Amino acid sequence: MSNEELMQELEAMKKRVQQLEEQLQPTAAADVKQQETGRAAPAESEGLPERIRRIEEQLKEKTLPGKWAERVTLSGLIEAEAGYGKVNYSDPAVADEDVSDIILSTVELGIDVDIAKHVSGHVLFLWEEDATEPVDMDEGYITLDGEDVVPLYLKAGKMYVPFGYYETHFISDPLTLEIGETRESAVSAGFTNDLFELSVAVFNGDVDKIGDDNHVDTFVGSVAYTLPEEIIPDFGLVAGAAYISNIADSDGLEGETSGQIEDYVGGLGAFVSLAFRERIFLECEYLGALEHFEAGELSFDGGLAAKPQAWNIEFALVPIADVTVAVKYEGSKDLAAFQPEKQYGAAITYNLFANTALSLEYLRGEFDNGDRRDLLTTQLAIAF
Repeated sequence: MSNEELMQELEAMKKRVQQLEEQLQPTAAADVKQQETGRAAPAESEGLPERIRRIEEQLKEKTLPGKWAERVTLSGLIEAEAGYGKVNYSDPAVADEDVSDIILSTVELGIDVDIAKHVSGHVLFLWEEDATEPVDMDEGYITLDGEDVVPLYLKAGKMYVPFGYYETHFISDPLTLEIGETRESAVSAGFTNDLFELSVAVFNGDVDKIGDDNHVDTFVGSVAYTLPEEIIPDFGLVAGAAYISNIADSDGLEGETSGQIEDYVGGLGAFVSLAFRERIFLECEYLGALEHFEAGELSFDGGLAAKPQAWNIEFALVPIADVTVAVKYEGSKDLAAFQPEKQYGAAITYNLFANTALSLEYLRGEFDNGDRRDLLTTQLAIAF
């Protein structure tokens, strides 16, 4: 290029830089203020490369993806399962059944956003084949927390209220979860530090008293204790208890009611979770109603007053790296054909790669009417 052409190219570049600086007028105004106080050099005194670099940095700060990239965290879970089940009925007049299937059992996508200090948002989308199709908004809530100021927090939105622990080393959910897990639009507040977490939640449940208006009148209270790592080296302990004022609002039981009951039935849960060197684990949990439901209020009660209860005991061992072997014994009371009265089984999980696991599980369930059920399930799962 000739000198004349170079000068023309330089003039065009200067005009483009001037246009960009005009687009960043608020930032330019701040720079002028700095110039007046003597803390920054005038833009005109900067060389063209420095002015371009400064504009690029300012544009990057103003660009939404660049500004929010470090504040957004994506997480997810994908589980594919193949299973075989067989039911032997105690009634000889009823033919036994067996079934097998391959399903994409779970797809989860979670989004966590740090809006500002003390403010965050959480959204979780869930898809379960034959259960939540097409897609369910499983969770969505706002959290206000004290962080380094006060050890308090407040959550508002759709969430799993703090009733039950439900820790398991199996593919299948424990029986305690089947009658206790409760997802509602609620407000939850709590206190948390290295030792304790205390929380309460209130919500308007789907199961009401007969003749009552629609109100926010169900509450949950829970407490959990975590043993500090430095007290007993290589030993972990988490224990807690929770109370719910109406256990009929749990996801498992509310569908077994007509939506109205004579009186609320409270529920109590307690758990202990132990770990030694992250190689030996013991999970114990109990959850159940504190009083009887009236006869006929639960679809499976057979016309009798029922007091649903469930418990789960699991022992797990990591004999070699990336392999976990677990056994369990769990049971229930007053759940009739809804859930097994006794259930036991074993599971093995192998971590194929990072965040990739292959599991195999066998469960034998015995119902209080004499029916027996055998389930064999294998699962391939990834988490990110």
